Amino acid sequence: MASKISLRPGAPRNTNRHRPPDWKSQLEGTSETLNKPILSERKLLLLLAAVQFTQIMDFMIMMPLGPQLMRELDITPRQFGGLISSFALTAGIVGLAAAPFTDRFDRRKLLLFCYAGFALATLACGLADNAATLLWARAVCGAFGGVSGATVMAIVADVVPTERRARGMGIVMTAFSLAAALGVPFGLKIAQLWKWEAPFLVVAAISAVVWTGLFRNLPPVHGHLTGGKIRSGKDFLELIRTKNAWTGLSLMTAMVFGHFTIIPFLSPYLVGNVGLPEKSLFLIYLTGGLVTIFTAPLIGKLADRHGKLRVYVFLVGGASLVIGLLTSSGPLPVWQTLVLAALFFAFASGRFVPGQAAISMAVPSNRRGAYMSLVACSRDLASGLTTAIGGQIVASGADGKLLNFDRLGLLAISVSLFSVWIFRQLKSAE
Repeated sequence: MASKISLRPGAPRNTNRHRPPDWKSQLEGTSETLNKPILSERKLLLLLAAVQFTQIMDFMIMMPLGPQLMRELDITPRQFGGLISSFALTAGIVGLAAAPFTDRFDRRKLLLFCYAGFALATLACGLADNAATLLWARAVCGAFGGVSGATVMAIVADVVPTERRARGMGIVMTAFSLAAALGVPFGLKIAQLWKWEAPFLVVAAISAVVWTGLFRNLPPVHGHLTGGKIRSGKDFLELIRTKNAWTGLSLMTAMVFGHFTIIPFLSPYLVGNVGLPEKSLFLIYLTGGLVTIFTAPLIGKLADRHGKLRVYVFLVGGASLVIGLLTSSGPLPVWQTLVLAALFFAFASGRFVPGQAAISMAVPSNRRGAYMSLVACSRDLASGLTTAIGGQIVASGADGKLLNFDRLGLLAISVSLFSVWIFRQLKSAE
């Protein structure tokens, strides 16, 4: 019988599990062996984090550009929500279509192909000259970005042992922090000094450099292919009949609903309602990103040591409190806004570390590629859906303020609390 994912503090661990100094010796002689590994575990994770950095920055940069895009492209908040959700919805649809086939390929080859498509689509965003063209370019970005992001998480789950899984996820997910702390402020600045297209051109250039690094250094990742012939259709049907797999998908969906309900409209809210100057928006992402650069790896270590569920519950509680304060506040001094932003990034983003680690254990390794594609699909569809829902709930007031934002906060808190119950139902298949 599958065991619960979260370990009780002090619970005896499997003494047959050896903790080697690096991932090469951990994988040697197992079904997850990588041929000719040339990177240490940490360097491999940092390389994969670079892939995530560019994809997250590509997605995140749209949100703080909201005031500028709505002004220069003459679009409404609802149309702006459509630009954001097009990335996520397309990623979800393509991820669902590709899921039955992803475990048939070497993960290295799949990542190189999809990441190249993502980089070219990002370049197209920077060359767009109107809202319609930008919408299509964002959709293509999502199509390739969703599959490559899922492949990154599958590689992490393949090469990092269970007892270090949350820590490994924490390292890769620091990409979110770096994108927020360095990428988004830089993107905002060059958009304000030049034009809104500039950040996408920069991300495309960085992606080209990262792709070259992957091509030269990432070894083949095909240990999942050694267990016998993969029957795409039949294996995929067996996967989606598994209750535990659906529990993991539900957990990811709930985490996204509890986070992305408010994220896309946070910048317009802070500018219009809280009184933060538009030129100071970069401070929000700089502060939050710098904080989570340190908290994400720490959260991973704590989750491995004290149990993923326990740490997750603590983070959800903190996130709910901060979301309640943030979405119902009136005008605030800049320093108070920065404190709330730092706490929001630390708690709300941090819960994805134990959550993602737990989800990666929900299925056996030979089905992990397909499953992580489904997880990415559920994440992207949920983020697109929440953005669309948010666009229907909020509205621009005559004075420039964003109306009904507090309702989005209540929705985020409710779904976040419900996600704790879902987490408790999730079991480990490893």
